[in-house]
Amino acid sequence: MSSVVATPDETRAAAGRPPRPPRRGRWLLAGVVLVGIVWSFAGLDISLDRLVSAPSDSWAIARQMFPPDLSGAYLDRVVPKVFESVYIAWIGTLIAAVLSLPLAFVAAENLTPRWLRLPVRALFNAIRAVPELIVAVILLAVTGLGPWAGALAIGIHSVGTLGKLSAEAIEDVDPGPLEAIAAAGGNRLDGMRWAVLPQALPVVVALWLFRFEINVRASAVLGVIGAGGIGAELVSQLNFRQFPQVGTVLLVTVAVVVTIDTISGAVRRRIIAGGGGGRSRGAELIEDLSGVALS
Repeated sequence: MSSVVATPDETRAAAGRPPRPPRRGRWLLAGVVLVGIVWSFAGLDISLDRLVSAPSDSWAIARQMFPPDLSGAYLDRVVPKVFESVYIAWIGTLIAAVLSLPLAFVAAENLTPRWLRLPVRALFNAIRAVPELIVAVILLAVTGLGPWAGALAIGIHSVGTLGKLSAEAIEDVDPGPLEAIAAAGGNRLDGMRWAVLPQALPVVVALWLFRFEINVRASAVLGVIGAGGIGAELVSQLNFRQFPQVGTVLLVTVAVVVTIDTISGAVRRRIIAGGGGGRSRGAELIEDLSGVALS
């Protein structure tokens, strides 16, 4: 009685894994990646001397930042600027939440026909393609210098990300309640209000909180171009080579951001876990997003 020995590709297929690419294909892929790396370095005009000296130069600047300037007078100047960045992020996230939720219902595959859904999804992609820094530069010509431009830029840019992720959360709801409302004579709006929204809202709110964490960091950068926040203070101190003051700005900013991330993370986990202790796809989605910086 002869026995049949499975090939490596058959073993990988039985285990649910894709077949191993041929050796020639792997070498070709490695060559393409290597050429891309060399081409990128050539385009950046980075010399070997600069690469070798970068660690020592960075360490020399870092040593000048510590100990930071923790005098009361300077802290009174820095802390309000840091919280201004938080305010910008909070208002921007609220703007994005209000605008993205209705659009997410329109973009959801299980609620909206294709001819209406695809343009909204294309709008989300277009919004995400433009960084909030570019949006802020455009808005500065309208609003002038100040935090309002930063809040609007963050709000507009966040609509693309929150709209896409909220639409995915809506598509993941259990269709049973929606079908029950339709069988009882309810219209489409009744189904959205009483069947879809209660299921999707915990995940959507958790996404709002996660986006707020990202926006706090983004708002600190917007100050560099005059859109409010701590960025302007950081650039000012760097220009004057006041490195102890730079250390203070970084220390206070990191402390505030870490505190917000910790509190927001605990609230998000509580929202997703709920009282039942079970895992949902929403919980998996939030866990996946926690390791990625969404732009």
